[in-house]
Amino acid sequence: MTFHPHILRFSAVSKILVVTTCLGLGVLWAAHRAHAQPPTEADLIGTPTAGVAKVAREDLYQQISIPAEFRPYQEVALHAKVSGFVSKMNVDFGDKVKAGQLMATLEVPELQDELASARAKEQKAEADYANAHLIYTRLLSVNRDHPNLVAQQDLDTAEANDLTTAAAIAAAKAETEKFKTMVSYTRITAPFDGVVTHRYADTGTLIQAGTSSDTQALPLVRVSDNYRLRLDFPVTVDYVPAVKVGDSVEVRVDSLKGKTFTGKIARFTHDVDESTRTMTTEIEVANPDLELMPGMYATVVLKVAKHLQALAVPTEAVSGEKTHTVYVINQNHQIEKRAVTLGLETPNRYEVLSGLNEGDLVVIGNRAAFQAGQTVTPKTIQLSMSEEN
Repeated sequence: MTFHPHILRFSAVSKILVVTTCLGLGVLWAAHRAHAQPPTEADLIGTPTAGVAKVAREDLYQQISIPAEFRPYQEVALHAKVSGFVSKMNVDFGDKVKAGQLMATLEVPELQDELASARAKEQKAEADYANAHLIYTRLLSVNRDHPNLVAQQDLDTAEANDLTTAAAIAAAKAETEKFKTMVSYTRITAPFDGVVTHRYADTGTLIQAGTSSDTQALPLVRVSDNYRLRLDFPVTVDYVPAVKVGDSVEVRVDSLKGKTFTGKIARFTHDVDESTRTMTTEIEVANPDLELMPGMYATVVLKVAKHLQALAVPTEAVSGEKTHTVYVINQNHQIEKRAVTLGLETPNRYEVLSGLNEGDLVVIGNRAAFQAGQTVTPKTIQLSMSEEN
């Protein structure tokens, strides 16, 4: 059989085309498989490691720091209600006292004399009443057994004496109680559990009766309830609507090596001071060990904005450029540069409004070491508690 030369040339060309087509399809298929399947650990050997954090939903808060000052829950300068000399001082400043504990005694001899006199008058009034009442009851008995034997005038006089002497007993008893009370004022006792913060008088000091408004009256001691303290801080008018009773706040006391604790807002004035444009807000702080002292300064961290379950990203993952961007690790372990829209900013987190999805891995740390399109090995970084809070 004889073949035409043109036919033979066509068959050779066809074979070449078929082989070339098969090779091209193989290359395309390999490229497709490489793109569709994430690289294995073997594929990532030798690639740089990038620290990443997972985009997650969190409760975000805007916080402001406000200076605050501790003061006693209650404090009073104890004055004497009667004038006298200090006969004994049982406490000194720094002493811890219990409610009702005797702290000082005054010597007022004339009060004892007046009390003795009032008691004697009470006894005389009781004797006068007993005599008047006996006379009146006898006259009534005689008049009942023998009508018209006793003059009506005598009966009326006896009844009046009976009532008068009864009233005299009541007056004498009241006078006795008055001087008993005044004698009790010579014993100065603690009004509540607390600490003596100042001692004004010594044994033998003449104390005048008076109050704290009387400049001539010298107090004996000052007592403060330091077992529970008030922490007052001013909230500026811009943040007044965010203040709610029961809200938690963080308190830091720098003088105690940065001691921190959580407190709750107990009360606020419901009034903005016109001169400072602030509202006084207060926290009650238990202080059983007297570690904290009135006059100490503290810093209150107040949460003034709340975005619950917001999509959040660490602040170090976001560029400082005019248009905010992040580096995202895709399923092929390659870096993608994405523009993001941010919302609320906290010390450690940004709220993400668009550009990211929950579960995305974002590069944190030194972004300058990487570039878009680069293949990396992601390593999840666990943020410290201080960074998280």
